[in-house]
Amino acid sequence: MTTVGVDLGGTNISTVVLDGERVIGRSRLKTPTGGDRTGVTDVMAAAVHDALDDAGVTRDDLDVVGVGSPGVVIDGTVGGAANVPDFQERFSLADLLESDLRVPVRVSNDVTAAAVGEHRLGAGRGCDALLCVFVGTGVGGGLVLGGQPWEGRGGAGEFGHTIVRQGGAVCPCGRRGCVEAYAGRRAMALAAERARAAGRATVLFDVMAEKGKTTPSAGVFAEALARGDELVADLLDDAVSALGAGIASAVNLLDIDLVVLGGGVGDRLGDDFRTRVEAAARPLLFLQPPRVRVVAAELGDDGGAIGAALLARGAG
Repeated sequence: MTTVGVDLGGTNISTVVLDGERVIGRSRLKTPTGGDRTGVTDVMAAAVHDALDDAGVTRDDLDVVGVGSPGVVIDGTVGGAANVPDFQERFSLADLLESDLRVPVRVSNDVTAAAVGEHRLGAGRGCDALLCVFVGTGVGGGLVLGGQPWEGRGGAGEFGHTIVRQGGAVCPCGRRGCVEAYAGRRAMALAAERARAAGRATVLFDVMAEKGKTTPSAGVFAEALARGDELVADLLDDAVSALGAGIASAVNLLDIDLVVLGGGVGDRLGDDFRTRVEAAARPLLFLQPPRVRVVAAELGDDGGAIGAALLARGAG
């Protein structure tokens, strides 16, 4: 069975073509930073065609396209995705893409899709209950419970909007104290801009310019940290603290076996970041000694797209 999976992120649109469980084609395009939702879906459709070309197959070979999207996904509709242009108000993403691609489209939450990919083919193989936490432009979460993806009524797994500090920092979603307000790359960049405006020294934006970036990427944060930037170190301390508190709360509620940590920031900062997050969570766990493990995602940039393809064909 040939299936395309699309992972819509705040920075990139990653697409794979699956033949069975084998990736035979890929595409990676930039997510538009402005405009309306049709501009985003046009790039998504282009990414599908690019991946099909890379795989050497045609649209006629496709059974279904799976899409992992940020936000709350209900019956093919998406809303509340603050990090994608014009994805806040609910609309039918499935309908828009089906009109472009002329094949059935199945939409799921992006990190739910990543959780399915990691559960089937990555770090979560053989695990009955896992939480996937992806730290990128925002912070997303996905759940596998009893060996099956848990989507609830569409809003399950919204880990990034777990409140860890009541009345805390403003999140891109508009509420205060969410995990994403401290650990999402977009929120960290805004915090760095405010600190610089208040007179705090930082090399973050110098590194950004050196790398030719218009916003601080995960690599920019990593490089600034490597240069000993104290502001970036403080921002990452806050991110680690928020992630640890959120993970501990999820584990205390659901008795999760495994937490899979990934995303652009999680992957780029590597094992040191992962071990710090695990260390921050452990003292807050009710069950002692802790049984949960925090591990790195194994599928990298392909994970969400692979999971979206698996969910689309009913193989989650």
